[in-house]
Amino acid sequence: MSHSHPQTPQEPDPAASTQMFQAFVNGEASGGTRPSPSSSPMPAAPAPAPSSGPRLGLILGVVLGIAVLAAVAWLALG
Repeated sequence: MSHSHPQTPQEPDPAASTQMFQAFVNGEASGGTRPSPSSSPMPAAPAPAPSSGPRLGLILGVVLGIAVLAAVAWLALG
């Protein structure tokens, strides 16, 4: 049985992947404006310091999980 879509490429297009990666790195994946093709790329800026938001959420989630397990064990054994 042959494929019914002979024009479908078998390998991904590397140019499209590169463009998507550049858009992601430049922040365009989150809905930013797209610069004109003639504009020069901006110089690389230093990465900002990571915020404590995700770490704080992880710690609170672990503490909450332990509290729920302790409450369930207390109710089951009490």
